[in-house]
Amino acid sequence: MDGRKNNGGNKNAGRKPKADEAKLIERLDNIIDKDEVIQILAKKIKEGDQRALTLYFNYRYGKPKESMDITSTNGLNINFKELIHFSK
Repeated sequence: MDGRKNNGGNKNAGRKPKADEAKLIERLDNIIDKDEVIQILAKKIKEGDQRALTLYFNYRYGKPKESMDITSTNGLNINFKELIHFSK
């Protein structure tokens, strides 16, 4: 045993409590003008800024579902339904 209580990890690891997140949002809202941010985002999009456009689409429509093309190294399709059989 290395002496740590219950050999626990980092006490500061993980997501912060919702209350802390709400405080941060409130502080940011007090110093950032939301309308100005939207105007800046619109300007960047009109200038063709790809990151601004991606940000807009991700928040407006959500990220597209990711898909993977699973093929073997020699280009053959792999049918997982045939490989894995579940008994009832």
